[in-house]
Amino acid sequence: MSKYKNFIGLGIAGNFALHLEQAGEAEDFKNIITADEAAPKGMFPSYLPKKIVGAKEILHTYPFSSSNIKHPQNGLNIQAEPEVGLICKFEYHVGKLHKIIPTHFGAYNDCSIRVAGAKKISDKKNWGLDSKGISDTLIEIDNFEECGNIHNYSICSFLKRDNQVYDYGENVKVSGYSYFNEQLTDWMTNQINTQEDSDPLEPIGEYLFKCDNPTEAIISIGATRYTEFGETTFLNVGDEMIIVVYNHTKLSYEDVKKDIINHSYHEKDMSVLVQIVD
Repeated sequence: MSKYKNFIGLGIAGNFALHLEQAGEAEDFKNIITADEAAPKGMFPSYLPKKIVGAKEILHTYPFSSSNIKHPQNGLNIQAEPEVGLICKFEYHVGKLHKIIPTHFGAYNDCSIRVAGAKKISDKKNWGLDSKGISDTLIEIDNFEECGNIHNYSICSFLKRDNQVYDYGENVKVSGYSYFNEQLTDWMTNQINTQEDSDPLEPIGEYLFKCDNPTEAIISIGATRYTEFGETTFLNVGDEMIIVVYNHTKLSYEDVKKDIINHSYHEKDMSVLVQIVD
C-alpha cells in the first residue's frame, strides 16, 4: 500500500472519553489546557511526506499497511488503537490552513508503543514500516454534518489469538467522539495553525509549511475505549487484529462478529482492517 505517499499523516489525542486513562497516557497531558473538559488534548504527526528540519527522521518512514503490523521485537509492548480514519483535503489561504474537508472514512489502527516517559506523542506512533493500519475499503462521506451518512456507522474490534476471537475494543457509535462534524474540523484547523512545540505536542502548522503545504491527509480522529481484555493485552507476533467500521442500520454487532469468525464480510456495509502481527 503506497497510495498515501504524498499525504500527511496526523492523529488526535484524547477525543474519546476515558481512552487516555486506559492507555496510561493521561499524565502526559496534565499540563495541556483545553477550551473545555471534553476537548481533545492535541494533534500529533504520524507521517510526513517530506524530510524536514525540526522533525524526527523516522516520521518520513511510510508507516501505513492494510495487512500487517510490524512488531518492534526489542522488548517493547505495542497495543492496537481502534479508531476511525478520515481522508481529508486541505485548503490554504495566505500560507495557512484554511479548511479541512473530509471525503472518506474507514477502519484505522493507530497502533502505539506503550512506554513511559516518551518526550512526544509521535515517539510512540511511527517506529518504521507497517506501524500503522488503514483499511483498503473506505466509505465516501456525503457530508460531514449531523445528517451525514457517517452517523449510521459504529466501530468495534477483535483480536484473534490461538484460534480464539476476543473482543478488543468496545462496540461504539462513531458519533460518540467528543468532537465531531463541524466542531471537529474547526478544532483541527485551529489546532494545526496554533499548536506549539510544548510538552508532548509538536508544531504541526510549521511541519505542513515545511512539507510544502500538502493538500491531502490521513487523520485518525481518536482511539475508542478498550474492553477489559483489550486494555490489558499487548500484541504478540502471530496475532490477527481486526477493526471494523460498520453500518449499524443494516448490521448488528452479532452479524459483524459472525463475519469475523467465518472470514466473510458484508463488504458494502463496512470498512474492515485485518492485520497480522509479524
